[in-house]
Amino acid sequence: MTTTPIENPTEPGTPAEGQADPTMPIVEASHASVQASDTTFADYGVRPEIVDALAGAGITAPFPIQAMTLPVALSGHDIIGQAKTGTGKTLGFGVPLLHRVVAPGEDGYDELPAPGKPQALVVAPTRELAVQVAGDLTMASSLRSVRIVQIYGGRAYEPQIEAINRGVEVVVGTPGRMIDLLQQGHLDLSYVKCVVLDEADEMLDLGFLPDVEKLLARTPASRHTMLFSATMPGAIVAMARRYMTQPTHIRANDPEDSGATVKNIRQVVYRAHALDKVEVLARILQSEGRGLSIVFARTKRTAAKVADDLAERGFAAASLHGDLGQGAREQALRAFRNGKVDVLVATDVAARGIDVDDVTHVINYQCPEDEKVYLHRTGRTGRAGNKGTAVTFVDWDDVPRWGLIDKALSLGHPEPVETYSSSPHLYSELGIPEGTKGRLPASSRTRAGLGAEVLEDLGETGKKVGAGRDGDRGGRGGAGGRGGADSRGGSSGRGGADSRGGAGGRSGAGRDGAGRDGAGRDGAGRDERAERDGADGGRTRTRNRRRGGASGERTEGQEHASVASSAGSSTVTSSGNPGGAVSSPSAHAAGSSSAGSASGGSTSGSGESGEGGSASRNRRRRRRRRSAGDPTTATTPSQD
Repeated sequence: MTTTPIENPTEPGTPAEGQADPTMPIVEASHASVQASDTTFADYGVRPEIVDALAGAGITAPFPIQAMTLPVALSGHDIIGQAKTGTGKTLGFGVPLLHRVVAPGEDGYDELPAPGKPQALVVAPTRELAVQVAGDLTMASSLRSVRIVQIYGGRAYEPQIEAINRGVEVVVGTPGRMIDLLQQGHLDLSYVKCVVLDEADEMLDLGFLPDVEKLLARTPASRHTMLFSATMPGAIVAMARRYMTQPTHIRANDPEDSGATVKNIRQVVYRAHALDKVEVLARILQSEGRGLSIVFARTKRTAAKVADDLAERGFAAASLHGDLGQGAREQALRAFRNGKVDVLVATDVAARGIDVDDVTHVINYQCPEDEKVYLHRTGRTGRAGNKGTAVTFVDWDDVPRWGLIDKALSLGHPEPVETYSSSPHLYSELGIPEGTKGRLPASSRTRAGLGAEVLEDLGETGKKVGAGRDGDRGGRGGAGGRGGADSRGGSSGRGGADSRGGAGGRSGAGRDGAGRDGAGRDGAGRDERAERDGADGGRTRTRNRRRGGASGERTEGQEHASVASSAGSSTVTSSGNPGGAVSSPSAHAAGSSSAGSASGGSTSGSGESGEGGSASRNRRRRRRRRSAGDPTTATTPSQD
C-alpha cells in the first residue's frame, strides 16, 4: 500500500466523473499487497472490544478497502473511499468511527464537553441502507455500551426524539428526517467529532446534497469526515473540497478483477418478450442451487404485480417499493433476511442497502436505466467473496439502452439472445431441470411466506389512515381503502359521508349500512322513501306535472294529491276519488297556489293543446276553488 501525494495546483479544475481529484493524495493498493501478511483488525490498533465483537461474527481479516482505510482513518485524516459494491465499505468507515467514540462507563466519557450528545453522524441516502449500516455498527459495538439511534422517515417522531433525549453516541439516518429534528431543536450536532457520508453519489442522484451540506454546516469545522462513493461525480468532488480538509482518496483494486463488475458475478443477458417474462422468471427461480433471489423492476406497479404473480404461482415472494409503508418495507426485508421468503421483488430503492451474503441470483426484470444502476443492482449478489448470477431481461425497445450499458461496462453482450420460456439454452445455461413448468410444485413450497413475519406498528407518518391497498393503503374493505374511510363504502367514500353516498348521498352511511335512501338498502329506507313521496310529491308529482303540461288536464283526485302533498299533510289520497280527504282548510289554501303553478303554468310548453283555451283554464280554476272550500277565493288570469 502506497500513498502518493500530488502537488496542489493553484487553480485546480474539477476532475471528470470517476477520476481522482488532483488536489488529493491517492492511496491505491491491490488485494495481494494489502493482505500479503494476513493482517487482522487487531494489527491496526483497534479497540479490543471491537475486534472481539467482529471475531464473534466471524470477521477477522479486513477486506482491501478496510485494510487501506483503517490506518489513514485512525490517524484522523479525512478520507474519500472508492471501491466496488459488496467489498466491505461499511466496516471500512464503521470501525474507525466506533474506535473514536467514547461510550458511557468508559474512560473519558465524563470529561466530554457534553456527555450524551451525538459524537458521530452517518448519513445514508435510503432508509434500507441506514438500517443496514446501523445494524453493522451495532454488531461491531455489541461488547460496548455505545448507543446507536436510527433516524429516518416513515416512523413516528416521538420514539426517535425520546432516544435522542436519553443520550446517544452515534446517529445513523437519512437527510430529510435529520433536517426536521435539527430544525425542531431536538438534534444537536455541535459536538460531533466524526461524519460519514455513505453512497454520496446516490445522494447526489436523489437531490440530497443541499440537505447534506446543511447538516455539515451545523457540525464543528474540526470534525473528521469520511466520504464513500462508488463513483466520483464533479459535484461530489466540489463538496469534498468545501467540507473536507486535505482528504486522502483511497481506491481498492484487485489486479485479478480489473472489470467494472465483480468477477464473482456471472452476467447473463436475454432478450425476452414482455408477455413471457413471468414464465421465464418462474423457471429461473427453479434452477438448481438457487438460494435467496432479488428481482428488480423499474416501476412500483411492476414490482407489486410481479410479486403477486409469483405468489400465485406458489413462490414465497414479497415486494419492496416506495408505495409501501415503512412497516411493510421492513417486514419484507426481515422476512427476506430470515428466509421466510426467498424472492424479493424490488425497485431501485433496494439496489443499495440490502446486504445479504447468500443472495445467489439477481434478476433485472426490466432493463436498468444506466450502467450505474446496473452495477448497484447486480452488486446485491457475489458479496463478501461469494459467487452469484445476474440475469437481465431486455425488451425489444430497450436494446439501444442495453447497448450503451454493455459498452460502458465492457460486458461482452451487445446483442442479447432472443429467449422464451421454452428455449433450450435457457435450461442448459442456468441449470434448470428439464420439464420445469411455470408453477412451483407443492412439494417445493417449504417457505413460511411473508405472512409469517410480524408487521410492526411504527406509528408511521405521512400517510392516510390505513393507507395501502389491502393493508398498506387500507385494503378494499379497510379504512382508507376502496371500501374504507375516505372511500367507496366507508365513512367518507362512495357510500359514506361527505361523498357520493354520504349524508344525503347515494347510499346514506354505507352501501349496505344506513341504507340506499336513508336507513339501509333493504331496511327502513324504502318506507322512508314512501313517506317522502307522500310529503313532497316525489316522482309521482313530477310525472303528473309533466302530464298536466302535455294534455292540460288532470283528474280531481290528482289535484287533491297535489294540494295535500304541497301542504305537508299526512293525507291518504286516491287518484280515483274526486272527493279525497283533506286535513284542514289551511292545507287546501296552501295547496291551491302550488297546484295552480304546477298545473296551469305547465301549459306554456304545449300552448293550447288538449282542452286548451280559456274555457279549460276557467274550469280548472272553479275546481280548485271548490276543493279549497272557499268560494270567495278568486284567481285572476295574471296569476296563471
